[in-house]
Amino acid sequence: MNIALIGFRGTGKTVISRLLAGVLDKKLVSMDEEILKRTKLSPEKFVKKYGWDKFLELESEIVERISDLDDCIFDTSHSIVLRNENIINLKKNSLVMFLTSDQKTLIRRIKGSKPGFPKNIDLENIGSIFKDYESRYISAADYTIDTSSLSPEEICSLIAHFIQMELQ
Repeated sequence: MNIALIGFRGTGKTVISRLLAGVLDKKLVSMDEEILKRTKLSPEKFVKKYGWDKFLELESEIVERISDLDDCIFDTSHSIVLRNENIINLKKNSLVMFLTSDQKTLIRRIKGSKPGFPKNIDLENIGSIFKDYESRYISAADYTIDTSSLSPEEICSLIAHFIQMELQ
């Protein structure tokens, strides 16, 4: 069984996926790294060069391929839920964890993330942008974890608990 982390930018998917892969001794599969390997471009540069629709198409191709893997932690992009086939493919062999956070925490984390990224996100209206995605995340998720006030270690412990519940 795989563990797929979904959620908006700034909810902790990358940090948690790296830590969780080590804790659970599973292979980490990062969507950003898969895109980079396949195209030699970061996701941001790929979108700039080829557009959003081509990015979503590429993302779906990658999800279809990785969904056949086993014993992995998937660090997905925030847009993974925009295509239903992505969730269908992930759910074949993954427990899907929706990481969420309050608006204040999201803004702080996004501002402190990769230098200059994301340049095009409207931090003033991040709450309404998140709301556009939220219902998709909720319907895709097996479990939801609010990361606002939890440490990465606490989040990993919760995920491990949810996995144990599923295995019983």
